[in-house]
Amino acid sequence: MSTEQKSVPETDTVAREPDGPRPARLTAAAALCALEGCALAAGGVWMLVLGATGDSGDRQQGVTGGVTLLVLALLPLLAARGLLMRRGWSRGPAVITQIMALPVAYSLLQADSVAIPAGIVLAAVAVAALVLLVNQATTRALGIKGPGRAEPK
Repeated sequence: MSTEQKSVPETDTVAREPDGPRPARLTAAAALCALEGCALAAGGVWMLVLGATGDSGDRQQGVTGGVTLLVLALLPLLAARGLLMRRGWSRGPAVITQIMALPVAYSLLQADSVAIPAGIVLAAVAVAALVLLVNQATTRALGIKGPGRAEPK
């Protein structure tokens, strides 16, 4: 046996930055995810304030709903940060967020109120973000390889 140690390539232990500038489509997808996260956070704060200032029956429901929305806001916000930093893992949570937004948009469109414009906007944002997230330039910038395209080690 040889006493020489095999050197581990530096790229295996350290996350490397992808080459070239960030594609505009990736930046736009991150912006849409961040917008959704901020909207969820604002809705959560609004529900908390309404719950805190309402009567005792609505207080528990308002606080529970507000905290739930604030926790749900973390998913698109973390995904947006990951997309901006070009992390491959971030596309999954971003796509999940958009898929979850589509039924919400549909239910808003079924309402007979001022929620209809909100449903239209939410549906448009979710579809646009999905298109941007599955785009080839975005996939390449995140370093995601398709099935059977992994590089041998």
